Amino acid sequence: MPMPSEKTLVIIPTYNELENLPLITGRVRKANPNVDILIVDDNSPDGTGEAADALAASDSHIKVLHREGKGGLCGAYVAGFQWGLERDYTVLCEMDADGSHAPEQLHLLLAQVDNGADLVIGSRYVPGGKVVNWPKNRWVLSKGGNIYISLALGAGLSDMTAGYRAFRREVLETVDLNELSNAGYIFQVDMAWRVIQLGFDVREVPITFTEREIGESKLDGSFVKDSLLEVTKWGIHHRKEQITNLYTESSRLIRHEISSFRKKHLI
Repeated sequence: MPMPSEKTLVIIPTYNELENLPLITGRVRKANPNVDILIVDDNSPDGTGEAADALAASDSHIKVLHREGKGGLCGAYVAGFQWGLERDYTVLCEMDADGSHAPEQLHLLLAQVDNGADLVIGSRYVPGGKVVNWPKNRWVLSKGGNIYISLALGAGLSDMTAGYRAFRREVLETVDLNELSNAGYIFQVDMAWRVIQLGFDVREVPITFTEREIGESKLDGSFVKDSLLEVTKWGIHHRKEQITNLYTESSRLIRHEISSFRKKHLI
């Protein structure tokens, strides 16, 4: 398996992931021995933070960032991005702590970064991607939600809610991280949308997403409703901007043609 040519950091946010943490870090280290891991812990009451410190003490490739309390997934990733940028990492990755993102597939994302991509998303819904251990209704809701999101925004991606990602540092230096929506997992959509709008090269690779076996999901039922409502607002705003820009450009061209016609006939 080819190793990444860039200085790479894998950011793993944690909250009450005591049982999962040694499993996921062990898999990352085995599959990707040259990358570093940053555990961002939100003061987990189950002792995850202390376990992270113990792992870091025994492995120089593992780092820990402690936050004061449960500040949400977006806040954890933003803190991790800022930590990594300050330490000159050139590729920064997102990965869940619960094993749903296979560290053994990280090389697929990093290979695309090596081939020039600015953001690579591990997608459940491109050909070759799949989901394991989800009930049918959850798969339909997620798949349908992602189709709606992509159509509403005109994004052209299959899985904008996916959380398995690899960024070039230039992307994170360009996006205003402090403006990202902190409404649960909607920040993943917000982030991808901003990167697309800025003109970066965004690609998807197929991955296998496996539902966690230990612990409870951090998602609740309100996520889908809130996410689709927010995306609808963004989509309407985007379409209004497109129409305004089209009207402005059309008006400019018409004025130019009229001016040219007048000059020609005056001559």
